[in-house]
Amino acid sequence: MQPRHRVSRTAIDLIKRFEGYRQAAAQLPDGRWTIGHGHTLTARQGAQVSEDDAEALLLYDLIAIAHALNEAVFTPLTQNQFDALSSFTFNIGPDSFHQSSVLRRLNEGGLLQAACAMELWRKANVGGERIVIDALVRRRACEKALFLTPPDAAWVPAPSPVLRPLLDSDAEGAVPRQTPVEVTAAVEGDRLVVQRDGQPSPPAAALDDDRGPAAAAAEAVTARLSTIFQDSGSERLAEGETGPESTDQRPVFEDPVPFFLRAPEPEAEPAAKPEFRPVEPEADGPENRELFSAATFDEDRQAAATGTADPFDDAPSEDPFLVDDGAPYGFVAPAVRPLPDRPESGLLTLVALAVLGLIFFGGGIFWATNARPNVTAHLLGPQIVGMLAGIAGVAFFAVAVYLLLERLGRAAERQARHRP
Repeated sequence: MQPRHRVSRTAIDLIKRFEGYRQAAAQLPDGRWTIGHGHTLTARQGAQVSEDDAEALLLYDLIAIAHALNEAVFTPLTQNQFDALSSFTFNIGPDSFHQSSVLRRLNEGGLLQAACAMELWRKANVGGERIVIDALVRRRACEKALFLTPPDAAWVPAPSPVLRPLLDSDAEGAVPRQTPVEVTAAVEGDRLVVQRDGQPSPPAAALDDDRGPAAAAAEAVTARLSTIFQDSGSERLAEGETGPESTDQRPVFEDPVPFFLRAPEPEAEPAAKPEFRPVEPEADGPENRELFSAATFDEDRQAAATGTADPFDDAPSEDPFLVDDGAPYGFVAPAVRPLPDRPESGLLTLVALAVLGLIFFGGGIFWATNARPNVTAHLLGPQIVGMLAGIAGVAFFAVAVYLLLERLGRAAERQARHRP
């Protein structure tokens, strides 16, 4: 029978270190109240507890956690493993632990895989965004280290000269892609609010009556951008001052309003288009000749015959070939030779196949039903032989029907081809 474990002092100190101590009750965003070291069962508005009472409430909560672990985990555990699982289950809740891969790995016997699976629970919802929390990453690391600590410090040696570590590309998902965010829990009245640390808050922009709310919002955006992209090595020069000469001259924008919030500028009137007048050709000159007229070709032939032709003249010296674009193009369709007909099976062959199929089918059924069964077991008994003969008969008959249908189809195709 598996022994039932109890939570030790190691698990209590680990949980107190990460849960913190809250003397007065505070309301959570979901409407519940919390007090002490993460106690929510009996917390109510206006309640206060001392540190000893807060630890007593924690021990009361760990009774249910220990019972859930003893009932769900079937693999034998050490005290360190049980304490680490107690802190882990207290943080994520018993319902989430029952559905997690950590419990599945434990019951499969993969203790090291279960320890690695604990590190996947490192995100939380802050301001409607699911992000990696710095405190959860540290807590999972402590719980994993406690889970892997052997009893009585009996560590298994892994000498570096013998076991040189190599990169495990399959474990790239263990490193979070986004930087873990540090958060703090602040109390505003009776409500508990989670805030991010290290996030600069932009200065409040006063409304300008002349500019209006749009300009004030633009100034707030500019102030936020200057806070994010501030340059520690640059100083703003006052109006009228001239800084030291530098090769890096950056323009200073006096208008704080971004370009996407400015009023649209009036469109400029389009310039008048110039009037184009057709140029009339001169009366004389070689440029005014009609290049494709019959007179032009006659003149070129006479000049070529007398030897007075211009060698740089591009006019053709042969007889012109007139092309009529409006004349229809005479397309002669190529003669299509019909494909030779495939030899067809005769009617006698089809009838023979059909009759052979019927004989095999009928004979097989008759043999399977009327044959005397053998006492000794044989591989090919009467029933098996009759079944095979029946299947062969069905195949022969199907082939005969297929060939008949193909013959009828080709005959119909020939009639349609020779039809006028």
